[in-house]
Amino acid sequence: MRHTHVDLASVLAEPNPQIDLRLSAYEISTGNFLKAVTHYTNRAIADITKHRNAQEADKRRLADRIQAVEAETNQCKLREIELLAVLSKEQEERRDSEQSVSALKHQLASIRERCVVIDSEIEQYRAITSNLRRERQREEDILRSHATEVAAEFAAYQSCLCCHIEGIGADQLLMRFSHVDEANPDREFSFVLDVSAPSYNVITTTPPLPNLPILLNDLKETGNIYRFIKLMRMAFSDSLHSHS
Repeated sequence: MRHTHVDLASVLAEPNPQIDLRLSAYEISTGNFLKAVTHYTNRAIADITKHRNAQEADKRRLADRIQAVEAETNQCKLREIELLAVLSKEQEERRDSEQSVSALKHQLASIRERCVVIDSEIEQYRAITSNLRRERQREEDILRSHATEVAAEFAAYQSCLCCHIEGIGADQLLMRFSHVDEANPDREFSFVLDVSAPSYNVITTTPPLPNLPILLNDLKETGNIYRFIKLMRMAFSDSLHSHS
């Protein structure tokens, strides 16, 4: 609406002065202005409401995020406590393991020292065993040499005495003589000698000998079995002469 200049003097000079206030245009303009104000107000209220709603949504999201972060923080704290407990347990187990390893190392060192001592003892035993083997071999050689000599002497002794010796049981020897009785050279005189004990014993004689205890005492005193065999043959021969 355009504003027009009013000439107040000319209006008053008229017989019926009137001023056109253009109320209709004013009302239209006022109405448009009110509409514009209302529209602006409504739009402002809508913007404010929208902004408020957005802020509320942001607040809710922020609250949810804060709650989630707090929950996550609490979970992390719980996890940290669990990890600290696990770490403490592992450290304790590590200390126990280190102590066990230290004890085992000490035992291993002791065992190694013992092994060195045992190896030294084994070497000593080997040396002793080697010496004993050589000594045994030497003794066996001596025994074989003596056995050869004794076997020859024994055969000659049996031939000289017309005596035959054989084993008839555990630690028992049967001594048989021939050519004792000149009238009957094939007649056999014998006795069984028990050699199971250090003190020899005659179990039986054929024929019996009255002086057998004397001969046994001589054998026990001298331990000379060859002398005893010779004396037994002489005793059998003497028994023939005494009977005659």
